[in-house]
Amino acid sequence: MCPGVASADPLGIMAAGLVEAMSDTAADLLPPELVARLTKLQLASRRPLVGGLLGDHRSPRFGSSLDFSDYRAYHPGDDLRRVDMNAYARLDRLLLKLFEAEDDILVRLLVDTSGSMTGAKLQRAKQFAAAVGVVALTNRDTVALHTFPRSSRAASHGPRYIGPAGQSALMARLAGLEAAGETPFAAAALDVLARPGPPGMTVVLSDLLTSDWDQGLRRLPARRGDLVVVHVLDREDITPSFIGDLQLVDAESGATVDVSVSSAVAEDYAALAQKWLEEVAGRVRRSGAAYVRIFSDDDLTRSLMSAFTTSGVLR
Repeated sequence: MCPGVASADPLGIMAAGLVEAMSDTAADLLPPELVARLTKLQLASRRPLVGGLLGDHRSPRFGSSLDFSDYRAYHPGDDLRRVDMNAYARLDRLLLKLFEAEDDILVRLLVDTSGSMTGAKLQRAKQFAAAVGVVALTNRDTVALHTFPRSSRAASHGPRYIGPAGQSALMARLAGLEAAGETPFAAAALDVLARPGPPGMTVVLSDLLTSDWDQGLRRLPARRGDLVVVHVLDREDITPSFIGDLQLVDAESGATVDVSVSSAVAEDYAALAQKWLEEVAGRVRRSGAAYVRIFSDDDLTRSLMSAFTTSGVLR
């Protein structure tokens, strides 16, 4: 660090310190340079959402006017344009002006850990979930992680993580997720809906390779919060490369089936898979939710930033 930087740019020093701390905890899932970019972003809630703590999202709760109402301490990632530099000069403290009520939001991460999500797909789902977690916790939102369990007909739940201090525990739990078993998507969605808490934002990360994907997606908007569906796929899910007489094994149930795959059959399958992709995307968007499709071999940083910013999830 060059001498004199602290006095010249106190905001930059604070932000850099937060990025360094976050990089240590998220290094197993996200490269430090991506974490640095994520800490400058914010979840873009499309509806006014009531939370429980002071945060940085639009709230349906307003004061008597839109005029200045109060100050709060600056946190790295805040909009620098709202820092009161006159107050900093007088008090040597970084304070933000508040003009309307602001809330945190509850972000529910619903991660598919069924057998079809093994390998690169689950790793990419973890990384995208970690990215949402970094953004949310940097902005002092609350994050709850739910997973599709191995044998239960519901979703498994862990503790809620709040603010930057909760990041290490969230990353550790994400890193430890393993894939096995079937996909009780509709039951898991219903179970998540039954959990207490404000509407918030629900982020589903799944390959949706289950017969009840549509039923599950129809249920989730019932909470009336924001819904984001991250559709995680391998290229082989859409355009399989195998040809010949084969015995295929269901990754979730272990059932086997003998098939004979010719070039024509492979082409028909690819056409049906493309139609299914369009059906899923259309169904999600008609429900008012954001839809993001990613492939496990896409470049992580490019696909994540492009998918989330173009879909309006991050800003």
